[in-house]
Amino acid sequence: MANSGTPWLTQEAYDRLKNELDHISGPYRQEIVDRIEAARDEGDLKENAGYHAAREEQSKNEGRIQELKALLENAEVGESAADDGIVKPGMLVECKLAGNTMKFVLGSREIAEGAGVDVYSVASPLGSAIEGHKAGDTVSYKAPNGKDIEVELISVVPYNG
Repeated sequence: MANSGTPWLTQEAYDRLKNELDHISGPYRQEIVDRIEAARDEGDLKENAGYHAAREEQSKNEGRIQELKALLENAEVGESAADDGIVKPGMLVECKLAGNTMKFVLGSREIAEGAGVDVYSVASPLGSAIEGHKAGDTVSYKAPNGKDIEVELISVVPYNG
């Protein structure tokens, strides 16, 4: 299983991100270049909103390409986390936090992108406090505001988004 610094992805999430990377580093990248060239042909670049918008889009796209390349190169891919009830990346955690029941996936946001489920990083105060614990455990952590918050782990199962 991935250590805290290694992003963990399901095969589905890896494939989805790989497809996005293929699209934005291929056809979409060329589409932006074509828009920049077309806008450049219109003349005065200082007042050409289309040119500046296309350059901004190009900058965002290149950043996303680098982000995805780094993520996919370093990610550990697995079908799903081991169903051993222990909190680790790739697990869907149900807990009671400050009197409220909540469910979230532990890991990187890409695991559950578009699935409508919250994701908490292992590096977050909550994530680091509960990692390695199991259903039935109660742990506490210090919130960013300095208060101690108690978390009761209700269930810990593999997330199969």
